[in-house]
Amino acid sequence: MIRKLPALILLSGFSCTLGICQVPPSPSSAGSSKPNPDVRAELDAKLSTVKRIYVDSFGDDQVSKTLQAMVINALDETHRFIVTENKEKADAILKGRTLESTSQEIHATGEGTAVAMASGSHSETASPYGGSGHGGFAGKALGIDDSKLSTETINDARLAVRLVASDGDVIWSSTQESTGGKFKGAGADVADKVAKQLIHDLDKATPPTT
Repeated sequence: MIRKLPALILLSGFSCTLGICQVPPSPSSAGSSKPNPDVRAELDAKLSTVKRIYVDSFGDDQVSKTLQAMVINALDETHRFIVTENKEKADAILKGRTLESTSQEIHATGEGTAVAMASGSHSETASPYGGSGHGGFAGKALGIDDSKLSTETINDARLAVRLVASDGDVIWSSTQESTGGKFKGAGADVADKVAKQLIHDLDKATPPTT
């Protein structure tokens, strides 16, 4: 009796079993996930030259229009950019998408106070001719229940933006969210965060002057 076994062939890093060959990954592809410093340097160089920004529409709904206006105001208040409405003159275009949601939380608190009082008495009399006795008991309870129910409305705003250079390259992006600051609403706070993050990343990308 003759038994046939599958053949295994190893040749120059190739493995073949039953006619199926597999090629091992090359060493150069193993490190492809590492950031390329040349790419980062090129993007930083483009970002550092941005002075005039056109803020594109974030959407047609009222929330998107409101957040777009807040971002324009936040960028203008930095005094680092010229916000233009002429798209052709802009060094870069800021595009974004918004999401704002409203939720309600119900809070319930309660306090209770109870007071109870009780009293009783008993007396007896005795004589050679007989005796008598009488007594009594009285009780009273008083309870006070104080409960409160309150509803809190929470606004949550999220904004994802990207800065696109005139040649179409995305040179900067950021996602910010807020439930509101101490003295401002969620929309104004998230717009302020976008402007501050852009300034922070621009300062990192700009080479120091000597």
